[in-house]
Amino acid sequence: MNNKKEELRARKDFGVTNTKKREYPPLPEKLNQTTIDAHCHLDIEDNDIWISVEDALAKAASVGITGIVQVGVDVASSKWAVKTAKEFKQINAAVAIHPNEAPVIALEKGESALDEAIAEIALLAQEEVVRAIGETGVDFFRTGDEGREFQEKSFRKHIQIANSVNKPVMVHDRDAHEDALRILDDEKANMVIFHCFSGDAEFAQEIVKRNWVLSFAGTCTFKNAQNLRDALKVTPLTNVLVETDSPFLTPMPFRGSPNASYMIPLTLEVMAKEMNVDLETITNATRENAIRLFGKFE
Repeated sequence: MNNKKEELRARKDFGVTNTKKREYPPLPEKLNQTTIDAHCHLDIEDNDIWISVEDALAKAASVGITGIVQVGVDVASSKWAVKTAKEFKQINAAVAIHPNEAPVIALEKGESALDEAIAEIALLAQEEVVRAIGETGVDFFRTGDEGREFQEKSFRKHIQIANSVNKPVMVHDRDAHEDALRILDDEKANMVIFHCFSGDAEFAQEIVKRNWVLSFAGTCTFKNAQNLRDALKVTPLTNVLVETDSPFLTPMPFRGSPNASYMIPLTLEVMAKEMNVDLETITNATRENAIRLFGKFE
């Protein structure tokens, strides 16, 4: 298990309420079609609650979620993602140094330590079960001026790795939309996924214009997230994924409870409504897009 759960939870607090419910929500109604959870963290506990990989996969499959992208945030969790993807055919891995981890490494241990960590990610990126490089990116909400040069350096290196192995780069972008686009454009990023999309309709159109992909999490179900629902309205079916970012960002009406891949149907319902399609259409689109980007989950 990841020993940095408290630190990581602090990084991931977008949309998390102060009152935590200490049990997983009930299973939603099963989807008529299947799809993929494009981003989750099976190795991170929700404080005192954790779901095993076996249980997470079984519950997910019971509602039509047949694959999961397990995402690394540092060297240790990236190695765990690779190991777990080799053990479970329903899981593919993504590996990276999180944008808030990069400056911590550089400032506490020296820039050479950051270089060494990125070099380890570059080696992991060559594994067949690794299907994306992420999550990497820029986060100006938690990283101050003193750490941003290291964050940008790390992001650029990750994009270069992604391009070199011809795999998507999975972008964490918080309060840094313009800089994320600037760096991606500078590095001529090829396949790009904006994980847990947090922009508005205008920013969504910029991403679509580049033929990149927006991945929506349970945040699009939150009452205060009209910007995300506006973004869904202008996003083509060919440019959309669905994710949990579990154990975080549980969709309504269970916000505050621990999240897991089996909660995807609740997010898809909102996505279908805002994109003016039926549930089967958005389910099929997110599955087909996930397979196109990450390969098969079998």
